Amino acid sequence: MALNIEQRRRYERNLLVPGIGEAGQERLAAAKAAVVGLGGLGSPVCQYLVSAGVGCIGLIDADVVELSNLQRQVLHNTPRLGRLKTDSAREGLEALNPEVRLETMPARLAAANAKEILDPYDVVVEATDNFGTKFLINDTCVALRKPFATAGILALSGQAMFVVPGRTPCLRCVTPEIPEGVPTTSQWGVLGAVPGVLGSVEALEVIRWIVGLWRPRPDCRGALHTLDGETMRLRTMLIPMRADCACGMSRNHGSGFIDHEIH
Repeated sequence: MALNIEQRRRYERNLLVPGIGEAGQERLAAAKAAVVGLGGLGSPVCQYLVSAGVGCIGLIDADVVELSNLQRQVLHNTPRLGRLKTDSAREGLEALNPEVRLETMPARLAAANAKEILDPYDVVVEATDNFGTKFLINDTCVALRKPFATAGILALSGQAMFVVPGRTPCLRCVTPEIPEGVPTTSQWGVLGAVPGVLGSVEALEVIRWIVGLWRPRPDCRGALHTLDGETMRLRTMLIPMRADCACGMSRNHGSGFIDHEIH
């Protein structure tokens, strides 16, 4: 797909980045990404994936816009209070980049529908606010051997990780069982800029994978990026793949843009 004059102007700064260029921009245009959760994390994810020119983005969220969302969920605004987040997101994102195809799904991801919803996409972004859904997305993507970005936030801190089944650890390598009794943002709050940082990390990881800049480590360790907003410390820890974890079962059939065609 050759870029037209308007696309060359729109994506000029992308094209100048070493390792992206025209070939990388064409890969972005051919890619399909699903974003589950259109809140604090999903807001920057969607804005950066759409502005980068990812060809098709699935917007998945069953909630409506509430006033308490607006302190961090910058994808929405006051005039859209009470509207479905999928509709609100579509309106803002179409204005940002009308050539990106948006698929809205005002549905709640569950064990019964997760594979059907996520399977058509090349890469998934987990941007939800509860561990149950985070681990459901983890397990579904591991089963489908589908790369995904995941992140969590609370108060002034957060973390993010990019998972490529068979080539990196997954959430269950870090925490085998779903954590219980962990405070939520409705209890401890969250500063709006925190999901802004971590959502941007998720978007960057997805873009790197799509254009072919992502590479696995020979030891299959994965990078867990953490933010401590109280002391303003950014750290990356290397996490090993757990030997008995399901994500390692696909090691010989690893998923990655360098191995397959975006469909």
